[in-house]
Amino acid sequence: MENFDYVIIGAGSAGCVLANRLTNKTNIKVLLLEAGGKDTNPWIHIPGGYFKTMHNPKTDWCFKTEKDKALNNREMNYPRGKTLGGSSSINGMLYIRGQANDYNYWRQLGNVGWSWDDVLPYFKKAEDNQEGENDFHGVGGPLKVEKIRATFKVLDLFLEAAEEFGYKKTSDFNSGNNEGMGYFPVTVKNGFRCSTAVGYLNPIKKRKNLKILTNAHIKNIEFKNNKAFKVNYWKDNKIFSAYANKEIILSAGSIGSPHILQASGVGPASLLKKNNITIIKDHPGVGKNLTDHLMLRPVYKIKNLETLNSIYNSYYKKFLTGLNFFLFRKGPLTIGASYVCGFIKSDTYLETPNLQFHVSPASTDYLGKSSLHKFPAFTPTIANVRPTSRGSIELKSPDTRVPPKIFTNYLSTEEDIEIAGKSMKIVRNIIMNSKTYKPYEPEELRPGIHINDNHALANEAGKYANTIFHPVSTCKMGNDKNSVVNNRLIAHGLENLRIVDASIMPHITSGNTNAPTIMIAEKAADMIIEDSKL
Repeated sequence: MENFDYVIIGAGSAGCVLANRLTNKTNIKVLLLEAGGKDTNPWIHIPGGYFKTMHNPKTDWCFKTEKDKALNNREMNYPRGKTLGGSSSINGMLYIRGQANDYNYWRQLGNVGWSWDDVLPYFKKAEDNQEGENDFHGVGGPLKVEKIRATFKVLDLFLEAAEEFGYKKTSDFNSGNNEGMGYFPVTVKNGFRCSTAVGYLNPIKKRKNLKILTNAHIKNIEFKNNKAFKVNYWKDNKIFSAYANKEIILSAGSIGSPHILQASGVGPASLLKKNNITIIKDHPGVGKNLTDHLMLRPVYKIKNLETLNSIYNSYYKKFLTGLNFFLFRKGPLTIGASYVCGFIKSDTYLETPNLQFHVSPASTDYLGKSSLHKFPAFTPTIANVRPTSRGSIELKSPDTRVPPKIFTNYLSTEEDIEIAGKSMKIVRNIIMNSKTYKPYEPEELRPGIHINDNHALANEAGKYANTIFHPVSTCKMGNDKNSVVNNRLIAHGLENLRIVDASIMPHITSGNTNAPTIMIAEKAADMIIEDSKL
């Protein structure tokens, strides 16, 4: 049994940030608990190793969703990082903040201090942007942001084809207005992944006021008169405990945080009773409001253009790709899955874009389950970034080593179904009706050129659709009955418990969620220090 000022649960995208910023104060003693292992797997650090770390039980929790009606009644792989750096160690390294309107909406919901003008300084504080400092970007922060180091002609042509239909190119997706098309900025440093473990934790891991424990799986948080004071965890199949003099900070992510809360007696009373868990606080919002971006994955065959499919299926080309990486830090091994980004509107009346492209120069049947196709093809993935469908997280055992139930409920609203159909038509129009692609004889492998009805398109797309790995909002910030934390991220009705991760988002951001999660942790660190009397 040990005493600390702060016990941080989870050394992921948020936890590593907190560990760095809090231990800047030498009089603050911090314990950082990570259920996964150290980030020593070399594939974590080679960006192209993305495909070697997802669905790998050593680096990924390998969660499975419950069967989803909209996805052809499939259960789906639901990757979450199981290592130092959390999901920032296995994600696609895509640096997207979202729209200024996203954060202004958070503020309009009553969350003081979370408007775009409030959060922009924290995005800049975190960032070390290759392009230099300006009104929207910072330099010298722990998180390196670079331009992409590889491209394919098939992707350059996509940008040109999109321009034919009025979708203009942009050089910066992160100024608060992300509309446009271009290549993703990535969290890569000199060709290697810059996770939060690399950027935030490695430089400070030897600080005397920081203790890091890996392979420490949280059992529960204990409360006394609604005051969190102790964390119990398994290590080497033995139970250990740690006391927090000031606060316990839950940073286990949008799956882990509600799961741990429920196992600790904080959650919907009926669910806790069903699992014989003593109720500390009946809270209907814990685990509810799960929001995620669903990637619709049309595939287009193409002629006389190289794609990753041909590289993957050739030992010689794979050798050259490896050589290019190790000698020059260039080429496909410096990239995760997606190269081209785009933000567009499904309907002209919308104020801001609601669709996002993640265009990959590769194709496969089922992500993570099958090899790349043997013919040249590419995948212009498109996602509705403001879905109205909501899912939930529910524990199914008092033992947190048993994964929770994950209900995604994708495409469960009429609005999401209609937008899915419209988005697939936009993709089809860009590729099949552009002058740019015509010489390369594109062919729609799926969903199939004969399908035109929005419902039918959404139904067919659902057979191959997949999460784009952006679960948020399961412990949302706000003031209504389903809100779990207030605008300082302190749990409603409980003391000494703060939640700092993507689960607190009151509404999903319009784009990738890793950069916003890091921003949340940067802002939270300042609030924690402000609230501390140490």
